[in-house]
Amino acid sequence: MGTTPRVVIIGAGIVGANLADELTSRGWNQVTVVDQGPLPLTGGSTSHAPGLVYQTSPSKTMTEFATCTVEKLQGLDDDGDRCFNQVGGLEIATTPERLADLHRKQGWATSWGVPGEVIGPEECAKLHPLLDAEKVLGGLHTPTDGLAKAARAVVALARRSVARGARFRGAVKVVGINHSHGRVTGVETDHGEIPADVVVSCAGFWGQAIGEMVGMTVPLLPMAHQYAKTAPLPELAGRNDVRTEANLPILRHQDRDLYYREHVDRLGIGTYAHRPMPVRLDELPQDEETSERAMPSMLPFTEEDFAPSWEHSKHLLPALRTATVEEGFNGVFSFTPDGGPLVGESPDVHGFWIAEAVWVTHSAGVARSVAQLLVDGRSEVELHGCDVHRFDDVETAPEHVEETSSRNFVEIYDVKHPLQPKFSPRNLRVSPFHARQVDLGAVFLEAHGWERPHWFEANAPLVKDLPMEWQPPSRDAWSAMYHSPIAAVEAWKTRTAVALYDMTSLKRLEVSGPGALAFLDGLTTNKVDKSVGSVTYTLMLDEAGGVRSDLTVARLGEQLFQVGANGNLDHEHLRRKLPDDGSVALRDITGGTCCIGVWGPLARDLVQPLSRDDLSHDGLKYFRCKRIRIAGVPVTAMRVSYVGELGWELYTSAEHGQRLWDVLFEAGRDLGAVAAGRAAFNSLRLEKGYRAWGADMTTEHNPYEAGVGFAVRLQKGDFVGRDALARIEPEVVARRLTCLTIDDGRSVVLGSEPVFLDGEPSGHITSAAFSHTLGTPIAYAWLPAEAEVGTPVQIQYFDRLVPATVAAEPLVDPDMHRIRR
Repeated sequence: MGTTPRVVIIGAGIVGANLADELTSRGWNQVTVVDQGPLPLTGGSTSHAPGLVYQTSPSKTMTEFATCTVEKLQGLDDDGDRCFNQVGGLEIATTPERLADLHRKQGWATSWGVPGEVIGPEECAKLHPLLDAEKVLGGLHTPTDGLAKAARAVVALARRSVARGARFRGAVKVVGINHSHGRVTGVETDHGEIPADVVVSCAGFWGQAIGEMVGMTVPLLPMAHQYAKTAPLPELAGRNDVRTEANLPILRHQDRDLYYREHVDRLGIGTYAHRPMPVRLDELPQDEETSERAMPSMLPFTEEDFAPSWEHSKHLLPALRTATVEEGFNGVFSFTPDGGPLVGESPDVHGFWIAEAVWVTHSAGVARSVAQLLVDGRSEVELHGCDVHRFDDVETAPEHVEETSSRNFVEIYDVKHPLQPKFSPRNLRVSPFHARQVDLGAVFLEAHGWERPHWFEANAPLVKDLPMEWQPPSRDAWSAMYHSPIAAVEAWKTRTAVALYDMTSLKRLEVSGPGALAFLDGLTTNKVDKSVGSVTYTLMLDEAGGVRSDLTVARLGEQLFQVGANGNLDHEHLRRKLPDDGSVALRDITGGTCCIGVWGPLARDLVQPLSRDDLSHDGLKYFRCKRIRIAGVPVTAMRVSYVGELGWELYTSAEHGQRLWDVLFEAGRDLGAVAAGRAAFNSLRLEKGYRAWGADMTTEHNPYEAGVGFAVRLQKGDFVGRDALARIEPEVVARRLTCLTIDDGRSVVLGSEPVFLDGEPSGHITSAAFSHTLGTPIAYAWLPAEAEVGTPVQIQYFDRLVPATVAAEPLVDPDMHRIRR
């Protein structure tokens, strides 16, 4: 004893018990789990969770978490009573839109390795005899899904953890987190202090309160969700016993926000169709008020909210037409602004971690990743969509958390397009050009609170002027959503004239001080020790060589750098790595600055007459930067391009932004300049093979697989991940990010679709667009390395296979003539 860190886990529900099991299985023997409730049913969400484990998600990470839960609980029992009942899942469609969505989900399942099949109405009724087949158009059957016995699993996991040295203590209320000099030292309880080197809050919807004890914002909202049980149904009599409990597949009727599962001879009904019901922690029953039947997370049932769902249930399931609801409750669960879990360490108190907003479905997977982070320093599963630091400050405001989390509750079963933005709140963050963009009829999508133009209606009259080879084909209804043929105009103008792009929403960080160079050099793969005025594309890796992020680093002074980053995760990572001696300062300058991308063959014709500075090729070469003035406006001009055309990213402070836009836009009229949006931008960047971190590559991929090995300089010296890369032969990889062209010239896929090689599912799409320059749809996909140029593949798009071909990249201007002129 005493050889491993002292860990205190707050919360003895399914997440905390799983984490204790994962840590002790790795040899950490000083683990204490505390809970304010009695053991084993502590009164949290685990105690009443219906236990549905549906694996399939648009997120590869969330699917892997759920699959981990299935696999782990299948091998777990409590004195012979199993902890997982693999009855399968059945999602049914009663509308054509839902049926199409089920085909899309089946594609996700194939991409992530989950078996699933879309079946007809009669097959649905055969699997679930309570269904009225005439009300159903089809269903998605996923046979490896099932029911987790969460409370039983907690007992089994706790027993196994205790056998390895862990302690579980119930009826212990946490009243504070002790810390000193920025490091956690223990957990203060109503029974005294428990010393700790690591504290992990797995407190569920109490996580906000625990986080506040160290000043950490935990952006979740406790919400009540209705669950009811019928009286015994004759149709279920004799099918199950108490130990089996269920043998019919879990049923989801998402067109009406409903799900169903058996409880021996009764049917459980869960609904998201009611109004959002946010819950205040101070309004929950206190310990002395609770009992085994009245837990703080089980609130009184509101029959009026359930009434519409009961009617819809009787319509779908005839057996319920003569049945009654015997009992029900409003159970409290955690919801977040984007629906994802919250995993990560406090930004201010080292050793304080959270694993919150984790449902039973993903519990084992999240716990395994957190254990890997603590023990190994790295999760095998990529976590950027779960990291609590993924949100910017505006997104963690209580008002924003409540509104967006409530909206996620309402939309949880909706058919959602991958480009679908929030309807509200909007206009939280706008660039200095926003008013001008509104005047130009910008159609805005939203990301992290930023309003980002997708295309401009002012360019609509130019659609008729498109040359024949630039005319885009008509699209199917799904890929046509949140799209316009105007994007073709904006791409055309970028390739043949010049266009202005608002790049303000990209995260900009200032790194300065006498230690700035060494700091950045040690965290990145490429050489940043270059002359003032250099711009370097580089990567940040984790210790295993996975791509943590890609950055653009501009050296503005001997001790001053501007870093173009991917988001708040990069800011937080750099902040954590700052040296203690104060030799490096880090500042987020995004909000006080703005950026216009001026790109196209006529970019120099537009900008040079407005400036006395030399913007010729020799005056400002590719991947160089310098401070200039444009019509008197002070600007930092970077000769870089994410669209593969001549031009610059022009940065200035926010107060000068509108004037800079006006000057450029007015001067560009005679050149045919247009404002352009992200629809064209995404198409152009894929034509050039430029990667998007988080979509095309993550920590699951090394630079050589991802096609960014050119940004690695092993010879420069030590940096994070170098040792791992040194063990890899760059040309010997098992998989690659691969460029595809779509053979039919018109089918536009959107991402996450499975790709078949020789008739077998072998990879998935990461990014896709219609290439306006080439007049054909294109995509990038992770595929086995043997899929060489010219190899035929097939992409599953809804219920059909779309032929495609592996292509050499980049598709446009492989010799870089356009960008270097």
